[in-house]
Amino acid sequence: MEYCKKIYDPDLLRDILIDLRQSKKLIVFTNGCFDLLHAGHVRYLNDARSHGDFLVVGLNSDESVRSIKGERRPVIPQSQRAEVLAGLGCVDYVTIFHEPDPFKLIEKIQPDVLVKGADWTEDKIIGADIVKKRGGKVIRIRLTPEVSTSKIIRKILITCGNPKERLC
Repeated sequence: MEYCKKIYDPDLLRDILIDLRQSKKLIVFTNGCFDLLHAGHVRYLNDARSHGDFLVVGLNSDESVRSIKGERRPVIPQSQRAEVLAGLGCVDYVTIFHEPDPFKLIEKIQPDVLVKGADWTEDKIIGADIVKKRGGKVIRIRLTPEVSTSKIIRKILITCGNPKERLC
């Protein structure tokens, strides 16, 4: 269970990252719900990882996802979403945060590089000011068109409504 060695409480992770930073390692941070992991997520995370030495993924907790996406989400519980993310070779650390946005987590772990999707303008990226104040970079990554968890869920629901296609 190697993946379990990648999932940390934010306070413990902060201490690990301080040690890595003292060794001149670049810490990259991104965050999201990662509810139904798909090819767009994997491409995004691999690209994010290429901008530094270690990739930290801040994962929205179940309560956080519900506050953002509504009561029917997440589909997959946070412990399983964390496990799936930790199983990816490009992800070095996973930590769960409970607020609707990662501001407090970014403040705590002080990443060198902050990555978000290109659908966010830099002035709207939460934590960008914290990272840039320390001399870090904010990078926007182009998303995979036509791939999203919401679209996958809609497709499943439509398919389940069609008795000729028994996906469910």
